Amino acid sequence: MKFSLSVRMRVYLSILICVVIAGVIGLQIIEQLSPLDALYFLIVTIATVGYGDIHPVTPAGKVLVMIIIITGVGCFVGIAAHMIESVIEERERKSRLEKLNMIIGSFFSEVGIEILKKFNEHDPSVDDIRSVLVVSQNWSDADFARARSVIEKHPYTLDSCSVPMEDLYHFLMDHKGFLISMLQNPRLLEHDSFTPLIQALYHLIDEMMARERLTNLPPADCAHLSGDLNRVYRLLVIEWLGYMQNLKHDYPFLFSLAMRQNPFDKNASVIVQ
Repeated sequence: MKFSLSVRMRVYLSILICVVIAGVIGLQIIEQLSPLDALYFLIVTIATVGYGDIHPVTPAGKVLVMIIIITGVGCFVGIAAHMIESVIEERERKSRLEKLNMIIGSFFSEVGIEILKKFNEHDPSVDDIRSVLVVSQNWSDADFARARSVIEKHPYTLDSCSVPMEDLYHFLMDHKGFLISMLQNPRLLEHDSFTPLIQALYHLIDEMMARERLTNLPPADCAHLSGDLNRVYRLLVIEWLGYMQNLKHDYPFLFSLAMRQNPFDKNASVIVQ
């Protein structure tokens, strides 16, 4: 069974603490050292410094020190290696996240913002979430958290019989190659929420492609397509908000443009006033 880094660290630290406590007590009893000398000798031994000014003189003390070296030094080296590994892993994680955010940014630039505009124009209850999605420069993480709470509870009620499905279909087909390339990008597998969005969007395309027409559909089929639309709509809004929060944190110049393209802000304009 493979331990995670955090579990390994806890195991190493637990063993090292036990070795230090038992070693200090043992050296005091066996070698008749003071508590300070016992702790000093233990630390220089575990750290492999070994000044040699204090050394065991009894057979039992020598056995105890050998045990300390085998267990303590091993744990000390393990902790040091873990810390280095954690630093390297964190750098790699940040690098992967930056590349993934570039992919998500491309998605919203190419199709995401336009789809949101098409959807919220026909959302009968869009005003319930519009006010909490007008993101500004003054927003904090708490503001994003409050907005997320609202949009997750929002009843997405798009009606495929009211949405201009033909226009949506042609728009998505024009960008189908781009969406396929995103599905094929292995980096998206690292993102827990964006991948389901692309999958839901591609499923919606498949549903529309399978029909000879997208108008004058029977009520049951409208209801079925409405479910697919609202699945995409909900995931898209949530992912867009996360995208905006990421821009606010790490890319202020991109965040400025994204605010001026906010699909929920009626007064949004790319022209800086």
